[in-house]
Amino acid sequence: QVRLEESGGGSVQAGGSLRLSCASSGDAETRKCMGWFRQAPGKEREGVAITYLNGGTTIYDDAVKGRFTISQDNSRNTVYLQMNNLTAEDTARYYCAADRTCLNTRLSRRISKDDFDYWGQGTQVTVSS
Repeated sequence: QVRLEESGGGSVQAGGSLRLSCASSGDAETRKCMGWFRQAPGKEREGVAITYLNGGTTIYDDAVKGRFTISQDNSRNTVYLQMNNLTAEDTARYYCAADRTCLNTRLSRRISKDDFDYWGQGTQVTVSS
């Protein structure tokens, strides 16, 4: 059983930064692809960034390119999302997700929530303008 636990959310002013963490446990084979998603009230859950095979492949949504960085520390079984230059549009609940392959995402270069089997409970990020 894969367990994912997010932390690091909070409230920040526009232009500020936050770093989210996702501590994971369980079968390492099922966690080869790790992703961050977000969901704002009344909106669909959308992909933010993924990393496959510890940075061998990284994909970002266009909305966060150049501002967010996904990274992974295998010694700590933790994935991070460094978020810089935050705007009010980044306000959402952020979720960590894991999958064995995230194959469709890697082939299409478009992050799909349907590609991920395991999810955390999320952590709230609120950016005030």
